[in-house]
Amino acid sequence: MSNYNAVLARNTENAPKGPYSQTVAFSHYNNLSAQLPIDPKSGKLVAGGVREQAEQCFKNIKAIVDSIDHVMSDVVRITVFVKNIKDIDTVDEVYKAFFPGYVPTRTIAAVAALPMDALVQIEALVSNAEGTIPNAPQAGDLIKVTNNTANAPTCSLSTQTVAFSHYNNLSAQLPIDPKSGRVVAGGVKEQAGQCLKNIKAILESIDVPFDDIVKINIFLKNLSDIEAVNEVYTTFFPDSGIARTASYVPARTTVSVSALPMDALVQIEAVVSHGDGTPPQAVEDRHGLIIEASNTENAPKNSLYTQTVAFSHYNHISAQLPLDPKSGEMVAGGVKEQAGQCLKNIKAIVESVDHVMDDVVKVNIFLKNIADINAVDEVYTTFFPSGVPARRTVGVSALPKDALVQIDAVVSNAEGTPPKA
Repeated sequence: MSNYNAVLARNTENAPKGPYSQTVAFSHYNNLSAQLPIDPKSGKLVAGGVREQAEQCFKNIKAIVDSIDHVMSDVVRITVFVKNIKDIDTVDEVYKAFFPGYVPTRTIAAVAALPMDALVQIEALVSNAEGTIPNAPQAGDLIKVTNNTANAPTCSLSTQTVAFSHYNNLSAQLPIDPKSGRVVAGGVKEQAGQCLKNIKAILESIDVPFDDIVKINIFLKNLSDIEAVNEVYTTFFPDSGIARTASYVPARTTVSVSALPMDALVQIEAVVSHGDGTPPQAVEDRHGLIIEASNTENAPKNSLYTQTVAFSHYNHISAQLPLDPKSGEMVAGGVKEQAGQCLKNIKAIVESVDHVMDDVVKVNIFLKNIADINAVDEVYTTFFPSGVPARRTVGVSALPKDALVQIDAVVSNAEGTPPKA
């Protein structure tokens, strides 16, 4: 019998199905596909407005969580995409009914379009204390560790950071001054700086170095602001002498959104390594794990991010554009050719760290035109014929280099990362 964790994909008749798995567990996390407001019996959007749609999204999440013998308080992170940012107050009313006590970390953004012309789509990341070693439950009583600090913005509907096993999952940070509770004065540079300051304050409150960040997601109101944000970004990364020596920067995805809460210009989300683990993991099993960053010549490179960053049992892959790694130029053709190149780049990165595409547990697809989803699916199914990864698809107003599609991925890492020598 293998002593390694295995990718565990599961589906239930009580939630909508698609060319993806409803949930893919690996090690201590369940990665759920983003849920649309679809009635699983009819396969159609539920009647009503955003309130009814949000409720159906959460019902679908709950059905999936229930089907794997978990509960809603096992949710670590919630991501909410709405078509209209003004709908978030209504979504919040529904949200409270599903999380009446404990609240997970949370990210909210309005996007240009959602599949099936939905008004809302909601995604969950769920803890998995039993692990996924076949027929060998691991530490089944691992606990979540939640934390809030007054040095970063607080919200009654989200926790600043929730740690579980070897990861800290942070709520997306808006450019809010924690003392005033307002968006900081200035433009996108000042706002990006405040987002990163808030992330740093949260990490300092739990004694975690800034360079323990493995993945950054940047949500931008105007994609043309990316150069200004990058100027600020490079003043935060690398943060330490060790990271500067190694030129370490996290994996990264940049998303163009139509609106953000509080009319912000930028919002930044971080996934952070947690070498200490959460109790009751044994000390000898949880101290000194290292981050393994890797780049290959067979995929596009960028000085602002690492192609893949592994920590413990996951590899986090930077969003891939449809760029030919040899020329650095956009591939010729339409969305099919572009989607194929994005996935080829992901495959090249995955293979460069001695993994295979069957190790992918989650895929995030960003489309310039949501109507292209069927064309992308034709290509997608040639890379994932069994439909195993969980998936999220959103329509965005713009992509870097005027691409039609951008794809990132989370990949299982059965061998884990070694402790310090």
